[in-house]
Amino acid sequence: MPIEIKMPALSPTMEEGTLAKWLVKEGDTVKAGDLMAEIETDKATMEFEAVDEGTIVSIAVPEGTDGVKVGTVIATLAGEGEDASAKPAKAAEAQSPSPPRGEGRGEGQSQAPTSATAPLPTSPSARPPSPQRGEGDRVKASPLARRIAAEKGVDIAALSGSGPNGRIVKADVEGAKPGAAPAAGAAAASAGAPATTPAAPAKPAAIPDIPHEATKLSNVRKTIARRLTESKQQVPHIYLTVDIRLDALLKLRGDLNKGLEGRGVKLSVNDLIIKALAVSLIQVPKCNVMFTPDQLVSFHRADISVAVSTPSGLITPIIADANAKGVAAISAEMKDLATRARDNKLKPEEYQGGTASLSNMGMFGIKQFEAVINPPQGMIMAIGAGEKRPYVIDDALGVATIMSATGSFDHRAIDGADGAELMQVFKALIESPLAMLA
Repeated sequence: MPIEIKMPALSPTMEEGTLAKWLVKEGDTVKAGDLMAEIETDKATMEFEAVDEGTIVSIAVPEGTDGVKVGTVIATLAGEGEDASAKPAKAAEAQSPSPPRGEGRGEGQSQAPTSATAPLPTSPSARPPSPQRGEGDRVKASPLARRIAAEKGVDIAALSGSGPNGRIVKADVEGAKPGAAPAAGAAAASAGAPATTPAAPAKPAAIPDIPHEATKLSNVRKTIARRLTESKQQVPHIYLTVDIRLDALLKLRGDLNKGLEGRGVKLSVNDLIIKALAVSLIQVPKCNVMFTPDQLVSFHRADISVAVSTPSGLITPIIADANAKGVAAISAEMKDLATRARDNKLKPEEYQGGTASLSNMGMFGIKQFEAVINPPQGMIMAIGAGEKRPYVIDDALGVATIMSATGSFDHRAIDGADGAELMQVFKALIESPLAMLA
């Protein structure tokens, strides 16, 4: 029996994704392990592999389709010896009755095929009337139909669907006129209400009438916007800033790089800061925590999420167990993770989790900033640029290389005094860096 290939959940938080690209076409033969598609999740673009062997009978969701729910049938695979010309999955869906609202399946889940034999309508005049939608009912439409409707300026809620269970499909939208609303008017008249003609979609009021270019939001950007908004709304942030003298760290880095030159390793200041934050969290375990509604989770190792800027947005690959790793290992791992992050090639386990975060904007010359906590973590360290400043050294005014570091703490989980202790330990490790290598 043909196999339905469904939209996979490629991460624990994924509810929908974009089918970015098909790597196969109808009629192709695939075997387990073959790459079938590229799917954009809420964090990265990932490759989707076949788990069964057979022939691609049909592709139900075209590439470039946004908002494909997890579990939606995206293609059909016929096994060996099966009729590859048949498309039973689509026929079964079209002939299956719709369950009552609130009691049946969610969109994208399959139904058991029925023995109905009535042929599908082939022309607009032969289509059965779609069920009337009440005010507030969700419009059933395919993602492709929604996209075409948006491009043509068609009110999709006013159309009659010819697809399964009255679902609006591509053909319904292509035959409609922009702004037309025959179905809405007819429904209102039949109900005894005055018919109204909805206006064409209005131009977004927030965009001024100035020459501009609008770029569609990626799934990554939508996720960033949602999570940071939730963080600022739900997490009470407390900010603590210290000025740290970098001269000893810069000298140690130079000495280490000379010794590691033969191994092709070149440490960055950020590598040493990652190590310092990880050791600080182990020394001040009250800050290495996660808040939940009914418990406080304390971690026994420091997994540092490091902010990396990519073309599609910010992502935080993780240096796991950073407190136990040498700085050379941290450096090599960070270079690999950053490269693959920019290529959207990270695995979910490489950017999901972490016990605390680090964001370094020193390379941009930013002196000091306050970072937004990455829930459900309890804190994030924001690093500014190291610069020459007047500084009191041994009770005398001198010049030193100083950077400002600001810790953002979830005040539900971390008291101000505990946050201050972490900042104190972090400052001491940067100013006397041999202690974190011991």
